[in-house]
Amino acid sequence: MTTEHDTHRPEIEKSDEQWRQELTPQEYQVLRQAGTERPYTGEYYDAKTAGTYECRACGAELFTSNEKFDSHCGWPSFWAPLAEGKVRYLHDRSLGMERIEVRCSRCDSHLGHLFKGEGFDTPTDQRFCINSISMKLVPSE
Repeated sequence: MTTEHDTHRPEIEKSDEQWRQELTPQEYQVLRQAGTERPYTGEYYDAKTAGTYECRACGAELFTSNEKFDSHCGWPSFWAPLAEGKVRYLHDRSLGMERIEVRCSRCDSHLGHLFKGEGFDTPTDQRFCINSISMKLVPSE
């Protein structure tokens, strides 16, 4: 778990202007400004397609459909990332809450939040609540 004194340096570093040119306004708002898409509106919240979910900003593989589950929260939910080190964690104290923010380790883009101990029948009892707009699904062949 990282803190405010985080020293992580992403593999991909771009200027704010470069990100604005490469991403749509909606993608930029979520990925670079830690926004949240409205529930039940994202492309993948109820997707059942087998495949790998990549970071929309940099293409890093983050999650697979094998770890995806229906949490009925309106956003894609996963019980674990593809592998340790694919995502990073930050303490998020915004909106008067204590949460764990999930970011792409490769480009430091905001993905969503991690919730623990909610009682889901998954191997980890964790819910990675991820914005659809933060990811791109690459279907299995």
